[in-house]
Amino acid sequence: MRWVLCIAACLAGPAAADTVVALRSLQARTVIAAGDVTLKPGTVAGAATRLEDVIGRETLVAVFKDRPVFAQNAGAPTLVERNQIVPLIFTSGTLLISAEGRALGRGGEGDLIRIMNTASRATVTGMVMPDGSVSVRPNR
Repeated sequence: MRWVLCIAACLAGPAAADTVVALRSLQARTVIAAGDVTLKPGTVAGAATRLEDVIGRETLVAVFKDRPVFAQNAGAPTLVERNQIVPLIFTSGTLLISAEGRALGRGGEGDLIRIMNTASRATVTGMVMPDGSVSVRPNR
């Protein structure tokens, strides 16, 4: 009986997978909503396979109607825009230094961006935090 099940499983072929496709054309920097994407049968290499992987994320490039949404083309929503004034936070143990900085790039939560300290004109790299501030780590 076991060999019958094994043969049936082998003849069934690979399991079908779905691909996330755009329901409308999405410009770059668009935050993807539930009504912007759907699942279509079939697989495309590199394309997202679950709606949860792209909903709430921001398109990094334009995605055209009925085209697959590739996972690498959807990133964290932008919290910091280029030239935006942001709090620049440096922490090391109990030491906390806060300054004002100008973003030299744009980024979402967890992205590393360059920031120019407006007081000293020094350029540092920091990570965008969930509240939109930028955390600078000590050099090691």
